[in-house]
Amino acid sequence: MSIPVAQQTAPLLLVPRRLPWGLLGLLALAFVGVPLWGNDYWLNAILIPFLVLSLAGLGLNLLTGYTGQTSVGAAGFMAVGAFATYGFLLRLPELGLPVALLGGGIISALVGLLFGLPSSRIKGFYLMVTTLAAQFFLEWLFVKFPWFYNYGSSGTISAPRLALLGHDLNTPLGRYWLTLVTVLLLTWAAVNLVRSQVGRNWMAIRDMDTAAAVVGIPVVRYKRLAFAVSSFYLGIAGALWAFAYLGTASASSFDINRSFQILFIIIIGGMGSIAGNFVGAAFISLLPIFLSHAGQALFGGSVDAGQLQNLQKIIFGVLIIVFLIKEPEGLIRLLHNLRERLRQWPLRF
Repeated sequence: MSIPVAQQTAPLLLVPRRLPWGLLGLLALAFVGVPLWGNDYWLNAILIPFLVLSLAGLGLNLLTGYTGQTSVGAAGFMAVGAFATYGFLLRLPELGLPVALLGGGIISALVGLLFGLPSSRIKGFYLMVTTLAAQFFLEWLFVKFPWFYNYGSSGTISAPRLALLGHDLNTPLGRYWLTLVTVLLLTWAAVNLVRSQVGRNWMAIRDMDTAAAVVGIPVVRYKRLAFAVSSFYLGIAGALWAFAYLGTASASSFDINRSFQILFIIIIGGMGSIAGNFVGAAFISLLPIFLSHAGQALFGGSVDAGQLQNLQKIIFGVLIIVFLIKEPEGLIRLLHNLRERLRQWPLRF
């Protein structure tokens, strides 16, 4: 029995042979253009949250898009990573920021592995309910026990001094560099992972887990591995969300709304696509800002701010529905089809 998904994968690529010109241009913009021309508003309010949401979407996509296991508890695992990293930085400052981030990701992976144990017996809607229970349990846990937030009266965690090799990262540009390098390294690792035998097994399980088991793939082991890897990514994204973006966070910073936001990112961008996470995060992050500026330009101050915000939510929801109807495989498929049409221009226009 052959598994069709094997034809969709490429060999393991630890070092890229050739990067597309478009990707090279984006990397040049990120590493050169943004530090030269980006201001504090763009760094703090747009680019850093965009990068962190892209990483969170990537973590959930490895579980849902590549392995076919639905989860609505992404924000809960982000909270684990944030509080665990805070604990390492607070109580073991000699570890340093990279080790603390890695430790937060590992703790989140272990928690994800624990909540992923039911995936060996249940799937679909029932697995989604299990992850929903994990979301609410983790929120309750970080509110109930003050030890996690160092017994502070406000119930929040504040970012300690962020430094790496003696360089201060508490400036907007420093936090941007931290987020950018972390996201790129983990994206590179994810690209190689989905091209490896692990990724091929994940996609075989996604397409038909019974057939995957017949050909000898240990389905239970790889399902649990997917939960662990996904939670590792989400944990690091949660730490960056708390310390590089918000500066101060609480359990409510990682509520169910955040989980749905991350789920919308992979649905809109494209499930089973690495680039789709960045496209979906850009849509989620930039469209509300565009709608806000457009509303101000069209209506000025004549419309109440609350009504304008409600109008933005309506437009945002309608656009999401339109895109899902137009292209259920996400914006990344829509962009791919547009690129193919441009290549054959003017024959197909």
